[in-house]
Amino acid sequence: MKKLATATVAAIMCGAPVMADLVFPSLSYRTGPYAAGGIPFADGYADYMTLLNERDGGIGGVMTRILECETGYNTEKGVECYEATKGEGSLVYQPLSTGITYQLIPRATADGIPLHTMGYGRTSAKNGAVFSNVFNYPANYWDGASIAVNHLLDENSGSLSGKKIALVYHNSAYGKEPIRTLEGLSEKHGFDLTTIAVDHPGQEQKSQWLQIRRERPDYVLMWGWGVMNQVAIQEAANIRFPMENFIGVWWSGSENDVLPAGQAANGYKSLNLHGTGKDYPIYADIQKYVIDAGKAAGAGDQIGTVLYSRGMYAAMLAAEAVEKAQSIHGVMDITPAQMRDGMEALSITNAILAENGMPGFGPEFDVSCENHGGPGLGFVQQWDASAKQWNLITDLIASDKDVIMPLVEADSAAFAAESGITPGCS
Repeated sequence: MKKLATATVAAIMCGAPVMADLVFPSLSYRTGPYAAGGIPFADGYADYMTLLNERDGGIGGVMTRILECETGYNTEKGVECYEATKGEGSLVYQPLSTGITYQLIPRATADGIPLHTMGYGRTSAKNGAVFSNVFNYPANYWDGASIAVNHLLDENSGSLSGKKIALVYHNSAYGKEPIRTLEGLSEKHGFDLTTIAVDHPGQEQKSQWLQIRRERPDYVLMWGWGVMNQVAIQEAANIRFPMENFIGVWWSGSENDVLPAGQAANGYKSLNLHGTGKDYPIYADIQKYVIDAGKAAGAGDQIGTVLYSRGMYAAMLAAEAVEKAQSIHGVMDITPAQMRDGMEALSITNAILAENGMPGFGPEFDVSCENHGGPGLGFVQQWDASAKQWNLITDLIASDKDVIMPLVEADSAAFAAESGITPGCS
């Protein structure tokens, strides 16, 4: 480190350019019971940043650098990773864990570093007037709960009155997030809601699915992750629960979740934040510039899978925020505070998606101080076991803002009061 510092000072004194980079920490988990989900996301995130270096010479002429730290999906380790990497010029953290996110919100805010918790984390962080450094675009858990219910409304001619819906959820902050939304939607639409917890890591679910067989709900929603998803789908098959009536959140809808059950998983549904499959030009570029060049973060066999694509999508949104920050501040080697400004001014259009080789991959949206959460839109996808692929079966579905926004406002106001924050947008 001393040699590096001395060399840097010498370069400045001699007028030579100092090499800068854009640092993207990756709080990954390639080990433990959730590794099957953590690995492809981390690979997609890293490979996209490598693509920008190899194909484009970085972002605005500044090279990207992934700073990976293993958390094992453990909250304490996640905080340790944050503290160990924040001094490296880290521009934005993607914790990929609701538990880690909750712990990092006050730390990152105090340090002036943004968090992007895409489709997870503290839902009320959508209110940027309170959560200045936290962003959860393009959708959050409460959106997801409402999107699932709206899909069921579409399937039932607009009425769920008298229907029974069970929520099977990971017994953690993550799994509990949709409960209050579903309770509100239950009151609004007249369905009966049962909540059924599954303890970490979710390998034992016999009693939960015996309860479902006994109570015979019309639909089951799932907020699961890792091995819990695989076990739940197999248990549903064991009791012959109709798969087309079983819908997971977007973290319960990867290939890892359905392949172990074989043909029995056919027809299972889940939400998704983005498109599926390999039919996007971006994948040809990643294959050429990253995988074939021997620069892939992993084995290079995950292209087009759901969670690889989600990591890639998160990286693309981060890169677009960098470009926005560079434009706003007139500098290429931006700071974390400038990155936050870029994220808050982010605008994703169909034209931008197409320019990035991802036409129609996700929704159009604008971020603002008042709305750090995006439009709250999502797809429903369904598993075709014979073809071993996910197929989108709906267009983008909107969430019920009449139910969600009062919850966001109440929860964020409570957080502001607890934390001594005066909400406001400058």
